[in-house]
Amino acid sequence: MNDRSRSRPPFRWVALLCLLVGLFVPATASADPTAAECGARANDTPAKLIECVQTPDLQAHMNALWEIAQANPGPDGHPSRNSGEPGYKASADYVAQKMQEAGYNVTEQKYQFPYSAFVGTPTFTESGAASRDFKLVDEWNPGSNDGTIDGDLQPAGGIVIPPDPNGSTSTSGCTAADFSGFEAGNVALIQRGGCNFGVKVENADAAGATGVVIFNEGNPGRTGVTNGSLVDANGDPITSKIPVAFTSFDIGSELLTQYNDAQQNGTAVPHIAISVQTISDPARDDWNVIAESKGGDPNKVLVVDAHLDAIFGAGMLDNGSGSATILDIAEQMKNVTPRNKLRFIWFGGEELGLLGSQFYVDNLSKPELNHIGYDLDADVTATPNYIIGVLDPAAPDFFSRTVPATFPNRVYKPSTVARDQAVDYLNSIGKNHEFLSPNGTDAISFNNVGIPASGVLTGQDCCKTQDEVNLFGGSLGNYEGNVPSFDGGCVDLPFRWCDNLDNNDFGVMTFMSRTFANMVANMAFDKQIMSASGNYKAGGAKGPQGGSRARPAA
Repeated sequence: MNDRSRSRPPFRWVALLCLLVGLFVPATASADPTAAECGARANDTPAKLIECVQTPDLQAHMNALWEIAQANPGPDGHPSRNSGEPGYKASADYVAQKMQEAGYNVTEQKYQFPYSAFVGTPTFTESGAASRDFKLVDEWNPGSNDGTIDGDLQPAGGIVIPPDPNGSTSTSGCTAADFSGFEAGNVALIQRGGCNFGVKVENADAAGATGVVIFNEGNPGRTGVTNGSLVDANGDPITSKIPVAFTSFDIGSELLTQYNDAQQNGTAVPHIAISVQTISDPARDDWNVIAESKGGDPNKVLVVDAHLDAIFGAGMLDNGSGSATILDIAEQMKNVTPRNKLRFIWFGGEELGLLGSQFYVDNLSKPELNHIGYDLDADVTATPNYIIGVLDPAAPDFFSRTVPATFPNRVYKPSTVARDQAVDYLNSIGKNHEFLSPNGTDAISFNNVGIPASGVLTGQDCCKTQDEVNLFGGSLGNYEGNVPSFDGGCVDLPFRWCDNLDNNDFGVMTFMSRTFANMVANMAFDKQIMSASGNYKAGGAKGPQGGSRARPAA
């Protein structure tokens, strides 16, 4: 503070000055109500609900989910809330308890799915011509086969280096002839291309290989660390169980050069060790948590959803954040008697292919399906290097940047109603937006059965574009996890284990949760869309509107 002494004006002039200033300075906005005030009243308008969605409450739910993950490590030894594991069930029980305490009618819908997971940390090392430990994700990915092997490397036939400039693919390992002269007990080095990975592995196994290293092909788009399912020519899982390491074209080329040099110079060939341990269960239990308001018209149901499951760890951004968003909104609406019945759902198995939401819609009777008028989905709401995505069935896909197939107007047109409610609120707080397809979110399960839907998404993985930096600030590269960087982020990547509590921005989470609350509050009392979404006539869907704020198709 500047402490210069100065003479004081007479008190009456101070009072007059204060009065005059008060005439021209607008009053500041009143403070948000306290938690006690929010809990005691009916937050039955968008304005009331929005101001009661507050950071401390959102943080409290995120802290609870993080503690659950820490208390329930997965088979890899890291905090986990993955479907089919104790951390997911504990998360579901936490949500169910909170919703029961808030006065909702709660059920936990059980379904089963084929579960698998890695045990411990897989390893891939080389000794002999060179010694190195290959780094998970950055330099290699394990196949799903179990086993620990130690053997000399031997290339299969059909490897093409350098890649054919005309784009012709390698067929390395696709036939038994590629293993002519292969020594049983060695580890096969195979190039990607020409047939399914599983076909290559089965041929190597038949030739006596104890393990397989599959490296990327080297053609455009096939250079980095590869990965894939071990399936046969028909797409069915293979019976061979020898361990597999997937790696990049550069590493595979280097191993091949080392092998050829050793053969020419009579020195030791590369010696490879691969250790991959997995656990599987063909029918493991998983749950959707469903909580309904006691009030509201049961023939006009608004579904509000988020997926509760994680993948490869704690999943605090994806999607502890969206789960906490709808949980807080539900608690803030506990005293509300909505026009349309509220059905909050926390889905499992989203990361494994929308398993929970697909099971839910597949098991609705025709009348039950017809009574659902709308779906709102919160999928990731706290990304540090964020975008502000609003779901629109005709918008470009977030990952592929391509425009999906159109929906008829009876689905598309009402989907824009909640979409535009989000835009209106974002405009009111000075935030830009872009429209994103619901592909890959649970909202698409509802769109696909004729139910209008929208929602929010703040981005994940890599890579944020310059156009998005221009709209939302931040930096190029990862949306989350090690920002700024281009290493892929934390979300949906095995063996990173970094989608933890510190992978979230609670300031972003607060304004995005309020954006979503505006949609929920409006649709909870909607008269036209919820009562008769079928009034919209079938027809070709129009593209999203929004000018420069809508993501352009690639």
